[in-house]
Amino acid sequence: MSQERTGAQIMVEALIREGVEVVFGIPGGAIMPFYHALPDYTEQLRHILCRHEQGAGHAAEGYARASGRVGVCIATSGPGATNLVTPIADAWMDSTPLVAVTGQVSSLALGKDAFQETDITGITVPITKHNYLVSDPSELPQVFKEAFHIASTGRPGPVLIDVTKDAQQARIVPNWDVKINLPGYKPTVVGNRRQVRDAIALLATAKKPLIMAGNGVIWGNAAAELVQFAERTGIPVITTLHGKGSIPEDHPLALGMPGMHGWVHVNRAIQECDVLFNIGARFDDRVTGKVSTFAPNAQVIHVDIDPSEIGKNIATRVPIVGDAKGILQALLEEIPASDHSEWLAHIRDMQEKHQGRQQYLKRPDTPALMPHDVYDGLNRAMLSRGKCKVCTDVGQHQMWAAQLIDWMNPRSHITSGGSGTMGFAVPAALGAAVACPDDTIWVICGDGGFQMTNQELATIKQEGIKNVKVAIINNGYLGMVRQWQELFEGKRYSGTPLTGPDFPMLAKAYGLAGVLVETIEQVDEAIQKAWDYDGSVLLDFRVEREANVFPIVPQGKSISDMMTEAPEAVGA
Repeated sequence: MSQERTGAQIMVEALIREGVEVVFGIPGGAIMPFYHALPDYTEQLRHILCRHEQGAGHAAEGYARASGRVGVCIATSGPGATNLVTPIADAWMDSTPLVAVTGQVSSLALGKDAFQETDITGITVPITKHNYLVSDPSELPQVFKEAFHIASTGRPGPVLIDVTKDAQQARIVPNWDVKINLPGYKPTVVGNRRQVRDAIALLATAKKPLIMAGNGVIWGNAAAELVQFAERTGIPVITTLHGKGSIPEDHPLALGMPGMHGWVHVNRAIQECDVLFNIGARFDDRVTGKVSTFAPNAQVIHVDIDPSEIGKNIATRVPIVGDAKGILQALLEEIPASDHSEWLAHIRDMQEKHQGRQQYLKRPDTPALMPHDVYDGLNRAMLSRGKCKVCTDVGQHQMWAAQLIDWMNPRSHITSGGSGTMGFAVPAALGAAVACPDDTIWVICGDGGFQMTNQELATIKQEGIKNVKVAIINNGYLGMVRQWQELFEGKRYSGTPLTGPDFPMLAKAYGLAGVLVETIEQVDEAIQKAWDYDGSVLLDFRVEREANVFPIVPQGKSISDMMTEAPEAVGA
């Protein structure tokens, strides 16, 4: 029989019962009872004190993305809770399992504009799978069990639990004999057999089929099944930003990334294919471009755990609701081997004519360090060293990383996609480093995004984390916005020139090593030394300020309308 516990103790024990080993957070008035309880459970639950609640939320995301487990972040009421809104929204858009636990003012003060009172459950309704306001401590075991179930099943996502201070302080005997019974929440995991066979029949008649693998393959742990399916059918595979690593990029059937910054041959393959088999991707606007012109010749098969995504943006011939792994296994039971070598050869011919990486080899007449020089060095090191993960921020550097690094394994590429959250990478790397202490965790970020959350370097130092290596692609601009201003607004650089501190010196101030890299000759040595250094390191790569990401599909245009170089160069 359970002994009497405070609500705060019940909260901690509920986390432990869900298998949680680490939480990321910051204390404050309304969550103080929880923090008062924590020291009694230090052997079971590690708390990491972040420097900003946004950092705590992104760290929990990074932990989840690297490990496949639910990430947990903690904050107090009011500004503490609202600082979690950005990572909660990010987790919502990118289907990351997250449980955010916030303190709330006492029950009697609710609705009275008490100090640091904010209706965080109301604020987060649109960006959570579900949320709870708990004022009765007897509800805590049930609520926590439900929250973790909802966050981790079906399409993963964030759940928020807001607990009043008096509920944390009250003493009760908890009832741990709770069961999950959510009549309105019954995710479909096993696909409809008839629809599976319809998909097989459609693929059997296809002359130019194409597989598009997305985030659902990663979260469904279906990478092995994807490769087996592609090899059985001979169908080429394209991978979305969040699908990177679902098939090794040196695989003969792997083509690369589609969409706004996808390769020319990939986007043209989409426009020519007659069957497009989407496994676990959203058909978001960065992939489709102008929707009415997307894949005009294709009949679409769409596999997704979330039925609301099927048919939302692109008309679907064969919808299959279910888990990517289970659906691929069902397909593999019945689908015959096929040969699409002629179609693949055609795509490879297009690739030879429009090889995306070639554009980066056309060096301008400048001694400046070019971004692709850095990525070449990082890619070589990662391929030779292995056992690494990369957290990228948002902007030009993010797209260069997606294009120029050979992603070989699932969960090796961690980035903010749907929300495009600058400041994501450094705290996400903190979480990934805690989840995977034996891996080297590389941060690739811009000088703009780095300055949003660089304070989490202090957390990395305080926690004794030695496996984070930060690569700043420093061009002195908010680079992606500047690129758009250059290409589409006549170089009217408004609000984009950016100064910053001496980043290596800043790293040293935080207790990390810091190195400035300014020439191509310094790149490889700096990367190798950083990798071997017994501690976390920052590398400041001072790159050509006006280098651009190509190809690019202008907003509102078809993915057929790719720009492969600046207009001046086109007309030259």
